[in-house]
Amino acid sequence: MKITDRIPTEHEEQRELVRWFRQTFKGVRIFAIPNGGARSIVTAGRLKAEGVSAGVPDLFAPAWHLWIEMKRTKGGSLSAEQKDWIQYLESENYYCIVGKGAEDAKAKIKLFEFQQMYMEFKRREWVKEFSKKELASPLLIKKPE
Repeated sequence: MKITDRIPTEHEEQRELVRWFRQTFKGVRIFAIPNGGARSIVTAGRLKAEGVSAGVPDLFAPAWHLWIEMKRTKGGSLSAEQKDWIQYLESENYYCIVGKGAEDAKAKIKLFEFQQMYMEFKRREWVKEFSKKELASPLLIKKPE
């Protein structure tokens, strides 16, 4: 295997994504959830007692209500705990993206941003239309008899 054939680690993919995100979306905060990695039994016990939970996605962008789980381009798959967390977060009206590498995550984030802008446009269009109808035919409120 040549060095150019090496598949980047999840750490490398996530580092690239965070760098790109912060340069592309200045002012939108994103941060990592330090759930993974090798640690001693004592440290693992301490972190679990503090609330660390297996399966929580790797990154969170609060302003967008967006969770991002990173995987390598090849070989990475979601654990049962990760699937459970993603299902739970989506049921609580958060958005979740699983990126198979930085490039896949970037494409999904761009699509997510476009969808959000479109939904905001449609919401504003609906409010304008609703306001016109309301002004044209106000609700008649009957006095109680």
